[in-house]
Amino acid sequence: MPKRDMISWSSVITMYTQNGVYDESLLLFAELRRSCKEGEGPNEFVLASVVSCCGRLGSIVKGEELHCFVVKAGFDQFVYVGTSLIDFYSKGGDVGSARRIFDDLLVKSTATWTAIIAACVNVGKSEISLQLLRNMLETDVVPDNYVVSSILGACSSLEYIKGGKEIHGYVLRRGVEMDVTVSNVLIDFYMKCGKVKTARSVFDRMQVKNTISWTTMISGYMQNSSDWEAISMFRDLNSLGWMLDRFACSSVLISCGSVEALELGRQVHAYTVKANVDSDDFVKNSLIDMYAKCNSFGDARKVFDIMGDHDVISYNAIIEGCLTQNRLYEAFDLFAEMRDNLILPSLLTFVSLLGASASLFSLELSKQLHGLTIKFGFSADMFVCSILIDVYSKCSSIEDARQVFIEMNEKDIVVWNSMLFGYIQQCENEEALKFFLELRQSLQKPNALTFVALIAASSNLVSLLHGLQFHNQIVKLGLNFDPHVTNALVDMYSKCGSLEEARKMFNSTIQRDIACWNSMISTYAQHGEAKEALNMFEKMINDGLKPNNVTFVGVLSACSHVGLVKEGLRHFHSMAGYGIEPETEHYVCIVSLLGRAGKLVEATEFIETMPIPPAAIVWRSLLSACREAGHIDLGKYAASMAISIDPKDSGSYILLSNIYASKGMWINVKKLREKMDSNGVVKEKGCSWIEINNEVHLFIARDRSHHQTDLIHSFLELLIRNIKGIEYVPEDTTFSNE
Repeated sequence: MPKRDMISWSSVITMYTQNGVYDESLLLFAELRRSCKEGEGPNEFVLASVVSCCGRLGSIVKGEELHCFVVKAGFDQFVYVGTSLIDFYSKGGDVGSARRIFDDLLVKSTATWTAIIAACVNVGKSEISLQLLRNMLETDVVPDNYVVSSILGACSSLEYIKGGKEIHGYVLRRGVEMDVTVSNVLIDFYMKCGKVKTARSVFDRMQVKNTISWTTMISGYMQNSSDWEAISMFRDLNSLGWMLDRFACSSVLISCGSVEALELGRQVHAYTVKANVDSDDFVKNSLIDMYAKCNSFGDARKVFDIMGDHDVISYNAIIEGCLTQNRLYEAFDLFAEMRDNLILPSLLTFVSLLGASASLFSLELSKQLHGLTIKFGFSADMFVCSILIDVYSKCSSIEDARQVFIEMNEKDIVVWNSMLFGYIQQCENEEALKFFLELRQSLQKPNALTFVALIAASSNLVSLLHGLQFHNQIVKLGLNFDPHVTNALVDMYSKCGSLEEARKMFNSTIQRDIACWNSMISTYAQHGEAKEALNMFEKMINDGLKPNNVTFVGVLSACSHVGLVKEGLRHFHSMAGYGIEPETEHYVCIVSLLGRAGKLVEATEFIETMPIPPAAIVWRSLLSACREAGHIDLGKYAASMAISIDPKDSGSYILLSNIYASKGMWINVKKLREKMDSNGVVKEKGCSWIEINNEVHLFIARDRSHHQTDLIHSFLELLIRNIKGIEYVPEDTTFSNE
């Protein structure tokens, strides 16, 4: 052009900007500035376009230079320029500068409000974005669909259901047909807030739906564990001829895995091939997850092996699949392969592997993984620290668990609970109670799981006083309706001998799950209330609950304690009707039932015809019955079988020794004791404890560490002299208390 005016320059620069040719736009702007005479310069539209280019290119220095030029040239109050500057700073993450420009603008357009609200949402300042919307509604500026969508996104991230509903109401009051984009964001908002029915209502009222609408619904159903609804919507979408995208397919595959619907999962797999999305990484990883959860690990491995390029997500998916199928060593082989391929592990990788090492009770392996979390920068993550505490506790290294806890800078209640349960797992119940005092001194508020742990510690210590104190705190905090807490309380009162309190606790429970019923059945069984235990079992069945293996342990124990042989055998044989395979605990109960009824031969035949190899505890149960009956030959046979399975267990030796002692066969007792010594079998020392003046005193056989040992022994000697004075002769027939 022989002559170029500002309109010409503005048109060309804007054209380049709109078409994404940002570098060329900046070059033209530089040429414009060189060609301008003194007193002339670019207008606000050119400046707005060029500032936008700097934002798209991420050119912070050039953008700041332009900002200085804008202020110097007096364009800082032009709404187009101001809006572009807000967008520029927000794209660079400098929301503070963007907010200052916004506040200085005297005139603000819809685009200006949209830019600052979107900037706050993008950096997670959702509460500020909501306040900005309230300020906007006080002006004459009308929010557009983009603002509404941004604000709904903010409400989703905050799970601010009230705010989202206000926005929904505002959109409806506008009286215009709702845009499909806004409807989709509303569905996403309600799904993320757990309002599945409301999301479905929005979806059903949509006049126009697109692929995103269907995908958002399917994904929302999956995220809210409404897996069958997700699968049903997939079928509806397919029957209407819509083509699913990769995100919808991934969500449906995850839902199929969650409900273990293998055949449906195969159908979706076939659909992904037909829709040409089977090569997508998201779809492949979802296929691995689905097949692994559906107990078809071979197919999961095939999908993994045929993938072209493995990434950390695919490795995480197949490692998690290994853990689901209890292929723990294979999971570590895959991790080694992952490192050989120079793929950096993620947080999820270590979470999965630490869980595997805990299952293997491998302290050495756990320490190696701990070292790798430090190397890769995950050791400060609270979730990782919580798992490390759990892992070390399960590996009987409570000192290491405590050290991880001490080194943490920030601790939430989950971490405190992990440490509490760690102490309890290692039977350090007194330490757990002391640790709770540390928790009370911190700023953390105990939750339901905290009190589940504390009630368990009270149960283990058989400390009714502590249990009552914690129950009082539970009521004060309003946690007494939590099913996990009520189950723990029932168990605590049972172990502390307060059957009536356990019964009251059970009766006051509103929502009774299978664990609650099991606790009460076991409570009655432990107290010899067989009739009540069996009645409770019948009530549970009538309420529509399906018993599990723990239920039958309680029922069979109840029958065993009072000699209900026929009733016990009937319940044992009924387990198959509930789809339950008898386990070792159930076989022990039946052997004990027959043994206590004096049916030792039938008990022996029962053991010998078991479909699974009998564990040592099964034979010890028979041996205990032989001791009560004084049956030496069968006792010797049961003892030999138990010892052959578990040679280092002292229980079988002690029971057989007591049988010999009861018959006066002291030579046999001596020989058996010599055999124990030669085989390196050490009897576990007996221990007992008593609570006096709110202090628990622990006593271990042959241990003199108690601070009042001398006083206690002198008093015992006095009692023994008094006993001898009345010519009492103790019955010395066993050495089980040595």
